[in-house]
Amino acid sequence: MLAPRSHPPCFRGGLVRLAALTLAVTGLTGCADKPTVQSSDSMRTGPGVTADKITVAALTDLTGPYAPLGRGVTQAQQLYFKRFNESGGACGRTVELVVRDHGYDVRKAVTAYAEVAPHAAAIPQLIGSSITTALRSRIESDRVLTVPQAWAHTLLGSKYVQIIGTTYDVDMINGVEFLAKEHGLGAGDKIGHLYLQGDYGDSAVTGSRWAARELGMKLVEHEIRPTDNDMTPAVTAFRRAGVKAVLVSVGPLQASSLVGVSAAKGLNVPFVASNSAFAEQLLDTPVGPYLEKDFYILSAVAPPSASIEGIRQVARDYRKTYRGQPVDLSVIAGYGAAVTVGEALKKACSMRDFSREGIVAAHRSNPQFNAGLGGPAMDYSRWTVPSTRSAYVLKPDRDKLGGLKIHRQPVTSPLAEKYTPPS
Repeated sequence: MLAPRSHPPCFRGGLVRLAALTLAVTGLTGCADKPTVQSSDSMRTGPGVTADKITVAALTDLTGPYAPLGRGVTQAQQLYFKRFNESGGACGRTVELVVRDHGYDVRKAVTAYAEVAPHAAAIPQLIGSSITTALRSRIESDRVLTVPQAWAHTLLGSKYVQIIGTTYDVDMINGVEFLAKEHGLGAGDKIGHLYLQGDYGDSAVTGSRWAARELGMKLVEHEIRPTDNDMTPAVTAFRRAGVKAVLVSVGPLQASSLVGVSAAKGLNVPFVASNSAFAEQLLDTPVGPYLEKDFYILSAVAPPSASIEGIRQVARDYRKTYRGQPVDLSVIAGYGAAVTVGEALKKACSMRDFSREGIVAAHRSNPQFNAGLGGPAMDYSRWTVPSTRSAYVLKPDRDKLGGLKIHRQPVTSPLAEKYTPPS
């Protein structure tokens, strides 16, 4: 699998195309019917809820550039809801996960949303920052709980959109702190940052710029296009500037080129990457040993190799159900997102309110959410800030399940604690 973050797809198209898509979605919102609320046996219900079933929707990528991510997330969520139903569901209702493939195409995603969202009580999977941005006004108009596989800080601020874990900017702030604490970087030192154009890179560099200013470091930025695959110009620029470390907010293939070219040209520095920059398959390439040497990944999600019973159980069940499929971070992230929605449904059941607003209220009532998969607790009661500022530091290891091991347990750096994401 060569895909981002359990890979948050975040590329953004041109302004004209994005404006047109925004208008299209706005128009779609304007003509949409408002969700209706019905009562049944003292239970308030809404779209996607019947006497015996709750329908939820996944808008994923199964045929586009993030198909490996979409497959892992979707299969993990199918596994979770199967277990959820076997344990009794919510108020006697089983959950059906309806899956639509958008191929990481915004127009297809808009069409898929229009097809399934009117009949869904919640959306536990929406792959893509740009896609989430295009659909955001419709999501808010429909008042439907939505969990994107995307982590740009620009997605904060919506009661109905739940980012799970840290945002890209917070990851980079924690990364700069990690370099200062563990690798001795300080005021006056130069740090490179290789990042993609678009929501992903824009969010990440927002954090690195802020952290570098706070610590008196100098940030050497190098932005690339999503289609760029040779990182030689970036390595050349970083060597010329004399950077002592490099932050990495690109895709796995670009990260592989960065590390390989750096090794060839003698740029021997630590690399600290967004979760999007790693894929287990890279360990079987010539660059694998260099990744294991001094490459670190920030993740609010514990790796499949973690000695956490919840993760061990997910890994066992996943391998049994989907034989031969990789168990990587996308599986854990997808499962965790499904747990988030499943627990909201259970709480809504206890509140006797399966309307969309009832499900959102149930979800937002939890300031210390724990999915049973390790990692920091999530504060779901606020939506203008990340649900956590803590992240694991992971390290590639070909001998570990998922190709990653824990290098440092989750901590919130003092730097990240004082940071306020820009609105």
